Amino acid sequence: MASRRAARALGTLERLARRFGPGLPAPKLALLTVLADARLVSPGQLRRLHELLCFMDAYPDNRGVRGNVRRMLREFSQRSELRRHRNALAGSGIAGTDTPYRFFWPTAQWIAQHWPGALVLDRNDEEAIREILAALPPLLEPAQSEWRIARHPKDLRPVDRLVPHGMTDADFIIGLIAALPGDEFSREAFGDRLDLSYVLRPGPGTPERTTARLDLVDVHFQTTMLRAGYPDLQSEAQFCPRHVRALRGKDAISAIRLARVSMITRERDVAGFQFANAGDALLVDDGLGLAFAMMGMTPARRATLPATYTALTLKNGVPIGYVQVEVLGRHGALSFNTFEAFRGAEAAWIIARFIAAAHHLFGCTIFSVEPYQLCTGNDEGIDSGAWWFYHRLGFRPHAVEARRIAARELARRAANASYRSSPQTLRELARWHLFYSLDRRDKAQLPRIHGWLAAATDATRRYGQRTPAARREATVADALARLGWQKAPRLTASQRRMLARWAPLVLALTAQGRWNFVDRWRLLRLILTKAGRSELDFQQQLLRHTRLRALLDC
Repeated sequence: MASRRAARALGTLERLARRFGPGLPAPKLALLTVLADARLVSPGQLRRLHELLCFMDAYPDNRGVRGNVRRMLREFSQRSELRRHRNALAGSGIAGTDTPYRFFWPTAQWIAQHWPGALVLDRNDEEAIREILAALPPLLEPAQSEWRIARHPKDLRPVDRLVPHGMTDADFIIGLIAALPGDEFSREAFGDRLDLSYVLRPGPGTPERTTARLDLVDVHFQTTMLRAGYPDLQSEAQFCPRHVRALRGKDAISAIRLARVSMITRERDVAGFQFANAGDALLVDDGLGLAFAMMGMTPARRATLPATYTALTLKNGVPIGYVQVEVLGRHGALSFNTFEAFRGAEAAWIIARFIAAAHHLFGCTIFSVEPYQLCTGNDEGIDSGAWWFYHRLGFRPHAVEARRIAARELARRAANASYRSSPQTLRELARWHLFYSLDRRDKAQLPRIHGWLAAATDATRRYGQRTPAARREATVADALARLGWQKAPRLTASQRRMLARWAPLVLALTAQGRWNFVDRWRLLRLILTKAGRSELDFQQQLLRHTRLRALLDC
C-alpha cells in the first residue's frame, strides 16, 4: 500500500514539476512531504525522484519548495533504498553511488590529488589490465620491474604487492605516470594511451551532482510558466547581460571545481574545464536566476588562433548544462549541451542568452555550429534533434544539398504534422556546418583557420636543421625578422612558447603583401597577448587589427 502511494505521488509530482503559477506550490510541497518519508521500490523510481528534485532546485516555486527540495537532496544519499540499489545506480552521479568511467589522464590525476583513495581500477576491464601490465616495467624501480616480469602475470594480483599500504591501485598507477620524466603533455599522452578504466567510489566530499551548486547570483522563484517557443536571436542580442564580473580567488576555484565535478558525475571530459584558467574566469549574470560561469584556458592549452571560452550554465546555482564558444574576430563557433534532467525547459532561450552574452563580451556577430554538435559521430545529437533545434533558431546551412534535404523534410512535415526526420536523414543533414549572422550584411562563413595553419606547416619545410629545437629557433628568428626585430625582446616563458607556436604562421601571413610597421608591431603584440592572463585581451586586439582579420576572413 505504501509503495503504491509513493508511486502515485511520484507520478503526480512529475506532472506538476514543470508547471508554475498560483495554487501549485502547496500540492508540490505536500507531494514532497510524502516522498521524503516514502520508500521507493526500484532504482528507476529513485532516479526519477532525484531528477525531479534537481529540476525543482533549479526552478523553485518559492522559498518553501526550495528549502524542502534542498533538504531532500542533502539527505538523498542516506535513503535506505539508495543503499540497496547502489549498484544499479552506478554511473548516475547520484550522491552515494559509484562512477565508473575511462577518465582522461588530466581528470584521473585531478581526482587522485583531491580525493586520495576514492579512485580504483576497474578490474572487470580485461583490456585495460593488459595495457597496465605491458606498460608497468619502465615505470617501476629496476628490482620491482625484474620481479614483475619474472612472474608473467595475467592479472593484477602481483601488482597489488607493489602498492603501498593505504593507497589504492589507481592512485599507485597515477603516481607512477606523474613521476615520469618529460612535461605535462608527454605524461598526458602516456596516460591517455593506456586508456584505463576507473571506478570513483563515494566518500566524504567526493564528486556527486546531487548537492553540487554555485550560489553566486540572486535566487529567482518561478511563478509563471516556462518560456516556450523559439526566440528571435537578433532581438535577444540587443539586450546585454544583467551583470558581468571577474571571478577571483576562491570564487574562481569553486566555479572551476563545480564545472569539473559536473563533467565527472556525467561521465564526460571537456578540455575547457580540464584546463580552465582561474585567472580568466567570469560570472555572467543574465537575470532571472540564469548565469554562465565562463572560463578561459591556461596559456599552454590555448588554441593558436581562436580564443576558447567554456561556460557552465547555472539556473539558481544548479548546473543545468554547458556551452562553449571559440571566438576569432567576429566569428564564434558554438557547442551547446543541456543536461538530461533539464531538457525541454527553455533550452532555446538559454542559448539565445549565451549568444547575446558572446555578442556583448567578444563582439561576435556570426555564429556557426559544427557537424559533431549536430550528430556526426555523436548519437546524442540525434536523440536531442539538434539539427532542427538550431534550424528553428534561424541557423542555416550553406551547402546546396543540405538546403535541398531540409526543404524536403519541411514539406513532409507540412503535409503530416506527426512526421519526424529519420536518424539517417539527420546524419545526412549534419554533414555540413550551420550558420547564423546577427548582421544580415555580414557573410556568414568559417574563418580561414585551417588554410593558414596548412600554409604555416608548409613554411617550416625549408628548415633542415637536424633537431626540432634547432628548427624551432631558426623559425622564430626568421619570424622576428619579418616583424622588424633582429633580436628577440625580453619575454616570459609563456610568451616564448607562444611566439614559437606562432612563428610559422607569421612567416605565412607576412608573405602576403607588404606589412607596414604598425601592422607588424600590432601582430607581435597580439601574439604576446595570446600568452597573457586573459584571451579576452587577445580578442579585443584582434578586432582592431583589420589587416589580420582580412587575411583570416573573420
